[in-house]
Amino acid sequence: MKAVFPYPTLLGDVRCEIVAVRVDGKPLPYTNVSKDERVVALHQSGRARWEEAVLDVSIRLPEDELDTGPWRNVTCVAVLAEKATNTRVTAPLRLGPDGARTGSIVLARPSHLRRATLSALVVATVDGIAGRLIGTCEEDWYVDLVEATPVRQRDIEIVQVDFADATHDWLRPYKESPWVVETSGEMPTVYLNTTAVEGLVELLSASGGSPAERIVREVTASQIAQDAWTAMFHSAVSDLDVDEDGTPVMPSGWRESVLRAMLPDVLPGRQLTDALYDINERRTQGFGWSELQTGIQFAAGRRAQIGKKLTLAVRTADRAERSSN
Repeated sequence: MKAVFPYPTLLGDVRCEIVAVRVDGKPLPYTNVSKDERVVALHQSGRARWEEAVLDVSIRLPEDELDTGPWRNVTCVAVLAEKATNTRVTAPLRLGPDGARTGSIVLARPSHLRRATLSALVVATVDGIAGRLIGTCEEDWYVDLVEATPVRQRDIEIVQVDFADATHDWLRPYKESPWVVETSGEMPTVYLNTTAVEGLVELLSASGGSPAERIVREVTASQIAQDAWTAMFHSAVSDLDVDEDGTPVMPSGWRESVLRAMLPDVLPGRQLTDALYDINERRTQGFGWSELQTGIQFAAGRRAQIGKKLTLAVRTADRAERSSN
């Protein structure tokens, strides 16, 4: 979804490319950069400890449209940001002889945690007002600090840990919970408690088994998935950026995927733009937010296939009882 601005913006595409990466002055192997996935993987870059990565960026704008449009003093900047560390770095780009805007932006290792987003912003003077946003790149790049393979889409991370272990202070208050979902990072993580329910982690990790074991595994996995979808939805709508008119802008990454998947079920029959605006209004103003929880629960359960898994569990239990009789 693109935000609507009360002034002319670019209709043509803004294309962003990372043309080269250097880690502490040495070229990053080409296998760590995927132009198809638009991902740079910095883990196992050839240096166990590194201080900074320099990304050479090339941005192409719809020049014909710029030449005939009402924009003046057009400037293009690269933006490298990570919400987990509240880091945001910008670098101005220069117009080259081939028509592309080029430049370099530095990723400082101590300022980042997991995965940064590289985007491009085009600003200009419009109607006498300077610094107005007139365009952004169609698809951002991701710079991953913990992955060795440049893959864009990643599943939810599953981490097995003893919540009562003294080395995990923040999990200790939840030591009686079999799992918790954490969504503050660049990728959501499900932490499975290895000591809350004896044998549960081993059961979830196994395959096959008796009918009763399969029932428990399927139903528990669905419940974890429902909790994860619910937590991810709340996280996605709790930190929405807004434009200068207060219109919420669709986030990027997994948050965008979650909202696009769940909003049609949370607010059926609404366009994504209207649904996102309604969600933000209810959350920030307070009215109608509690009534919305039923829709969120339904959407999360549908994504987790709770009904299907429970139906299968009941039928399996019924067949087991009939065979024993």
